[in-house]
Amino acid sequence: MKIKAHAKVNIFLKIVGHDGMYHLIKSRFMKVKDLYDEIEIVEAEKFNIVGDINCVLRENTVFKAYVELTTAYPDIKKWFIGKEIRIHKNIPEMAGLGGGSSDAAAFLRLVNEKSGLNLDTKELMEIGKKIGSDVPFFITDAEVADVYGRGDIVEVRDEKALDLEVFTPPIECSTKDVYNAYRMNFFNPQDTDFDKKETLELLQNYKPAELNDLLKPALMLYPDLYKYQHLGYFSGSGSSFFNLKK
Repeated sequence: MKIKAHAKVNIFLKIVGHDGMYHLIKSRFMKVKDLYDEIEIVEAEKFNIVGDINCVLRENTVFKAYVELTTAYPDIKKWFIGKEIRIHKNIPEMAGLGGGSSDAAAFLRLVNEKSGLNLDTKELMEIGKKIGSDVPFFITDAEVADVYGRGDIVEVRDEKALDLEVFTPPIECSTKDVYNAYRMNFFNPQDTDFDKKETLELLQNYKPAELNDLLKPALMLYPDLYKYQHLGYFSGSGSSFFNLKK
């Protein structure tokens, strides 16, 4: 049993407010068709989660997804007996590409299908948003969607993912630190009509800093990013840049 967990880029990411605990966003997520991790479940002597995990197990998003799923539906624990979950990583971490969130969502979708749990997308999204802000988008398996609020409101667009080139420099950006730097130095939430525009129109008519409010705080925290700005648009809180394939 194996499933692809695709990366995403943010075509735009605008901060439109703050609810006291979280920044409220308006963003467009687009699947990256040729960059993905794989989540595999195989028969084994005992339950385990293995792979290229650069954190303690309890902080891994797939483990968090397992905990949330089995907490909400305790009977599903029986299905995991004698199974090993393998995480095959290709998506760079701390790069604005949503790899961890995509892994968690792919795991939930795979288990939901193969175990016979048969939850609908909305029910899976309720579990997903407890794991991370980007997880609900990946639960939908949409190619393109506009995302609102804390990331929990997802409106799928009737639009195909573009062919994108993604470059991730050897810089890891902390999402928490970039958002904090935004709040301390650049906080100026304004609504936008970017969600009313087609993706190509946005990429052809706006500069990277106009599309992504987190570019400036990321550059402030990680000045080495200046060397890579010519590579295109900035995804999420960084550090990846993307552009249309030529």
